[in-house]
Amino acid sequence: MIKKEIRKINEVGKALVSVEGNPGVALNHVVELVNASSDQSISFAKAINITEESTRFQVYIGTQGVSTKTKVRLHEVPTTVGFSQNMLGRSFDGIGHVTDKGPQIIFEKELPTQLDTLNPTVRLVPKQPLWTGVPMIDVFNTLVKSQKIPIFAGPTEPYNRLLAQIAKGAQADVIVFAGIGLKFDEHHYFKEELSKSGNMSKTIMFTHLAGESQIKGLMLPDVALSVSREFADQGKDVLVLLTDMTNWSNILRNVANYQDMIPSLQGYPGSLYSELARRYEVAADIEGAGSITIIGATTLESLEDPVPDNTGYITEGQFFLEGGKIKLARSLSRLKQQVNDKTRSDHRAIMTAMASLLADAEKAHEASEVGAANDSYSQKLLKYRSDFISQIEEPFGTPVELDQALDMCWDLLRKHFEPAETGITQKILTEYWNK
Repeated sequence: MIKKEIRKINEVGKALVSVEGNPGVALNHVVELVNASSDQSISFAKAINITEESTRFQVYIGTQGVSTKTKVRLHEVPTTVGFSQNMLGRSFDGIGHVTDKGPQIIFEKELPTQLDTLNPTVRLVPKQPLWTGVPMIDVFNTLVKSQKIPIFAGPTEPYNRLLAQIAKGAQADVIVFAGIGLKFDEHHYFKEELSKSGNMSKTIMFTHLAGESQIKGLMLPDVALSVSREFADQGKDVLVLLTDMTNWSNILRNVANYQDMIPSLQGYPGSLYSELARRYEVAADIEGAGSITIIGATTLESLEDPVPDNTGYITEGQFFLEGGKIKLARSLSRLKQQVNDKTRSDHRAIMTAMASLLADAEKAHEASEVGAANDSYSQKLLKYRSDFISQIEEPFGTPVELDQALDMCWDLLRKHFEPAETGITQKILTEYWNK
């Protein structure tokens, strides 16, 4: 709801504007800058200095396009997003405006997009699995409801395709897709894949396309997470897919530079860690309500880059995408032990045995590159490694239920090894080897 409009700006600087007197804002109140002729939004600004004579605002992305005739629009709540159950199956931009050609949505309420810290006393210990239909995740690095975990990938890796694959098989009540700096074909691909899988009806898409206003990209995670929290408060299990958090961090860096903040490593603001943490910490299993689980794609050239480096300290493991495969040796879910002892009785045994054999197979592969590893057992390991990469580390295809994925693992072991070579206990072998 619009509270007031100021139709004259007294002064325009590089990243600052000021108006006469105090129009009725407090420190850090966010206002919208609007073109006086077209009534189109230009940017947003935050109140940073208030006196009896004037109020000064810091503009998020600089004052290009802003003049003394630009309107300053105050809202009842500084930044909000509409919420409705009818948002399911629909597409929105970075500030929550409808972008598809569907019918108008009548919102039930307006949600503040300020991501307040959740009271720790209402958080539950994570203990419920969230199945994705991807064997490499469900068997070896099980995702847990309320977990926050990134996909680390090089910029040319198919990380958005992996997010679409997870969304197709995810056993969540609501899927919220939040894409920052996407190409149009990536947006279209995600929507098409979900429509084919039948999961589009429980998905909400918030999309910021490359070339669109940076401020929409900056605000998008907060908008998407605010909607996610409302669904969780209503008892839903929500899976949030954020991509690409490096794009988002780069926008944050641009905004900081516009505002003449003192830069830190590679020009990112010193607040990068806390800014990322504030978004990821929305993930929670909430007492008396539902849950929010976050998977955030983070592109990188090196793990020492500021964005993945900071992300690694915040999140609970990582899925590492390399060569189009989820690499077992570089991936880790720190919460998997909370749930994988309560699934099928062979889950932990098969996970441990296959990981150990793959580690041996990697050593055999290194030896084979210098002409060694010619013995029969090393040859077994090399063939096992090839099949493991092509069948288990391959994340794409029809979603697979956990029981079917575990059976796939047994088939692979039977193909390449004798029972005694697996290291699995006799009790488990007796129950599953000949199934």
